[in-house]
Amino acid sequence: MNSVPPDIPPEQSLIEYPSLFPIKVMGKTHPDFAQTLTELVRQFDPEFDAATVEMRPSKNGNYIGLTFTVKATSRQQLDDLYRALHAHHMVSIVL
Repeated sequence: MNSVPPDIPPEQSLIEYPSLFPIKVMGKTHPDFAQTLTELVRQFDPEFDAATVEMRPSKNGNYIGLTFTVKATSRQQLDDLYRALHAHHMVSIVL
């Protein structure tokens, strides 16, 4: 069952919109990992600056962690972005 939670009223949200919001993504090292996921993030934040992506390879270099700091404009936008990242075949974990 894939239910979408009802939108939380702004006065009950822990996030004030708009705001900058970091999203961490991890996956197996691949030459196109950062570029592919940056393009996906831009679908939800068209003004996202790829130069701000933080990259951290794992100790053995088998995995890479990326941090995307997006301009969050609503809970729906963040939920949709998280779902898209989770569904992407290159992504192992989204935090």
